[in-house]
Amino acid sequence: MNENNNQNMYDMNIENTRAAQNQNVNVNQNPYVNQPTNTINPMQQVQVQDGFNTGDFVKGALIGAAVTYLLTNKGAQDNIMKAVSKGTQLFQAGMEEMKERMEDAKAAMEANQE
Repeated sequence: MNENNNQNMYDMNIENTRAAQNQNVNVNQNPYVNQPTNTINPMQQVQVQDGFNTGDFVKGALIGAAVTYLLTNKGAQDNIMKAVSKGTQLFQAGMEEMKERMEDAKAAMEANQE
């Protein structure tokens, strides 16, 4: 084989050649994949947000208050159930209307075919 093919062949002593090439071997690094070693401390990469974010607190407090009000107020629960019931009735009426229009379209198509 020529010199070019010898360079592309698998090196039987991969661990030995890696240790000679790079003295800072990462234990968790796959020795069979050429990966650049990360010289930055991983703890420096993590951005920790310390502190109190007032906007998020206010949003959470308002959502919590609304949920608590809805779960504890009988009148609010009744109003919500009435609104859901009304919405369901409107949806069912719309479905019935759509069914009627489909029937009309079928009848018109059959009339045109005759």
